[in-house]
Amino acid sequence: MALDSVTQTMTGSNALTSSFTTKKKDAAAADKENLWSAILNEVQTQGSTKLPSNKSVLVLGDNATGKTTLIAKLQGVEDPKKGSGLEYAYIDVKDEYRDDMTRLSVWVLDGDPGHTNLLHYALNETNYAHTLVILTVSMTQPWGWLEQLNQWIKVLAQHIESLQLDPKEKEAARQRLATTWQSYCEVGDDLDPGSPVKRTMHNNSIDEDDLLPLTEDALITNLGLDIVVVVTKTDYMSTLEKEYEYRDEHFDFIQQWIRNFCLRHGTSLFYTSVKEDKNCDLLYKYLTHRIYGLPFRTPALVVEKDAVLIPAGWDSLKKISILYENMHAVKAENHYTDIIKAPPTRKAVSNRETEVQTEDEQAFLARQQEILKQGGQVRGESPLRSQGASSGNNKTGPRTPGSAGQSSPKKIDPKLTPATPGGEGVLANFFNSLLHKKSGGPAGGPAGAASPGGGMSTPRTSNGTDSLMTAEKLAVRSDAAAELDRLARSVKKDIDLSQIKRNDVLKSHRYNNAQYPANF
Repeated sequence: MALDSVTQTMTGSNALTSSFTTKKKDAAAADKENLWSAILNEVQTQGSTKLPSNKSVLVLGDNATGKTTLIAKLQGVEDPKKGSGLEYAYIDVKDEYRDDMTRLSVWVLDGDPGHTNLLHYALNETNYAHTLVILTVSMTQPWGWLEQLNQWIKVLAQHIESLQLDPKEKEAARQRLATTWQSYCEVGDDLDPGSPVKRTMHNNSIDEDDLLPLTEDALITNLGLDIVVVVTKTDYMSTLEKEYEYRDEHFDFIQQWIRNFCLRHGTSLFYTSVKEDKNCDLLYKYLTHRIYGLPFRTPALVVEKDAVLIPAGWDSLKKISILYENMHAVKAENHYTDIIKAPPTRKAVSNRETEVQTEDEQAFLARQQEILKQGGQVRGESPLRSQGASSGNNKTGPRTPGSAGQSSPKKIDPKLTPATPGGEGVLANFFNSLLHKKSGGPAGGPAGAASPGGGMSTPRTSNGTDSLMTAEKLAVRSDAAAELDRLARSVKKDIDLSQIKRNDVLKSHRYNNAQYPANF
């Protein structure tokens, strides 16, 4: 009996051990199955979380605010080409953690208000929930920020109101933006990956009970869109200091104003300089963080006045008030344009030569026609004409062709006479004077000869009446008289030479007869 009892006890113990072993094997198999299921689920999750391709960025801002140059810098393009109207570009986005790549569409709207009707191509009902907006202003004209930012916010709000969006979709977009502000947390710098993170950056991992209330004056205007205000060309600050006498107080006043603007509209703020490559890479990382959820570990930067970086949700009125400590000459309550005034317009100094305006062809021809009607061609001043005019004013007495006071005829400069072939202007004037010679002049003298009274004789018309001659006709007759005088002296000289030669011949003949008589 005792042996049977022991045998039964051993049999029961073996059965219990076998049952435990079987359960252990079943548990191990179940754990192995769960491991493969976890791996499969992870692969499926990674496959479903690829970077989406329907995201886009809309860039708004006035002309000359550096929109095209900024996008080219984000693209990695060194030679940007500006278009007109609504430009399209794209930025290659790569997820280094998942080895994935996609393209981010970028729309750049022209700053001319006349192109706002093109907004519906870049922002519509289809991509409203997948669009991020960039508003650009330039440091070269800080006095225009107030008007520019208010104008573009107004344009954007009116366009969103014109879209036929589902009220539930619009409210969901606004709630998502508010949650982003409420769930913001401080992060460590990229240079120190080991810095502690207070809370995770993913909004979906934060319970609603852990959300902080919105700070004062935050998101007063909620358009339901992620907006980033980008101040371009911050390298121009040195020029503002030199040429416009800006001081640190002015830049602090500008910064506190634009930070208040961003706080009220729920936007981020970036000061950038493509020329000096400031904050451009950080802007690219921040855009990919807000659009695709990629990590961004850079905290807010407010120390350097030309490289400010303020993520959405970080700022508050208390943080902005720190700037007031250095503002002594100005107050934060002052109106923006009372402190940041537009400089007086400077007149542009041009080194170009004065532009010559050409005369209308018909007006020129009409003027020439009037000149021809009044007395023929316009002639240049000649030496003989000047001489004749001076002789007309001489009161010393009459001059005859052989008198000692008569000046020898001068050669006429062809450049000052009408353009006749060979410079024979005097001969042309002579023949013209013959055509106008009056009939029956006293002593048969040429027209225009000097009268005994010392003045020019008054010509008569065909009816015997006196008429005043124009200066042009007097000059013509003076030139003709000089030419006749020259011809007369030339003929007299030829006659004298011929007479001398004849006398020489006669003398030679007489001398020969005396030496050699005829009866020799």
